[in-house]
Amino acid sequence: MRRLLYFWILAALVTGMAAAETNITGKWTGAFHSIGPEGEARESTAVLILKQTGTEVTGTVGPTDSDQHMAVKGKIDGSRITLAAEDEGRAVKFDLVLAADRITGDMSMVHSGQTAKAKINVTRAK
Repeated sequence: MRRLLYFWILAALVTGMAAAETNITGKWTGAFHSIGPEGEARESTAVLILKQTGTEVTGTVGPTDSDQHMAVKGKIDGSRITLAAEDEGRAVKFDLVLAADRITGDMSMVHSGQTAKAKINVTRAK
């Protein structure tokens, strides 16, 4: 019984240490591939400027450093990052995955009953 208790304490400590080591604060740059409501494809650059405090994530998103127009708020749980934003009447959601120094995933946006989707692939800026 005592060994089992030690095992669970050790497992909790290791898990907590791994979560504490993950920090996505910083600038992330890469590509944004979107499909509009009419099926039109568009490619653009993507810049995410994020700040992580514990499991909470805030920041901005845009095509360049100087065009950061969408404020995002969300959380990180292990390698999964979920973010949401309101931008000029558009509801935007990000479902992302962190792997080393790369964040990939999906974005969906709803505006006036129409949905647009995009793929994001960014790496930590050095």
